[in-house]
Amino acid sequence: MIVVSDTSPVANLILINKLDILHILFGKIIIPPAVDKEIKALKNLNIDLDTYINSSWIALEKPVDTDKVSALMKMIDDGEAEAIVIAKELKADYLLIDERKGTRLAKHEGCSTIGLVGVLIKAKEKEIIGRVMPVLDELENVEGFWIGKDLKSFIQKLVNE
Repeated sequence: MIVVSDTSPVANLILINKLDILHILFGKIIIPPAVDKEIKALKNLNIDLDTYINSSWIALEKPVDTDKVSALMKMIDDGEAEAIVIAKELKADYLLIDERKGTRLAKHEGCSTIGLVGVLIKAKEKEIIGRVMPVLDELENVEGFWIGKDLKSFIQKLVNE
């Protein structure tokens, strides 16, 4: 399985010490240089990045089509642009991305996307985590991850919690 990630899913799981969910669920994750730079910038906020830095299952890969990256960067941030281009180039099974505009562009480019909430739902289905809602609560309380009240209620019903 080929999985490319934007910053948000990786960074948010680092912040709550649950990065291993991605490893167990997908095996290997590919990230572009701009995403790596954004994640490593968390060190400036005194975030422990040892798990990320020492993860042999996270691979750094540069996009080939730099013109496409430049075109996308006019609409979205560098990490999203590089992630979309790499996902398309590698014909990734999933592009992990949370931002709405980036997700729309990725889908327009033919990428199959999944956000962090979707990752958590898959993790519960595969019995990697017992419950989704406590992890979402932790993301909201610790990291400030925002999820609307209606969506949160929908997710709670969907995962039967």
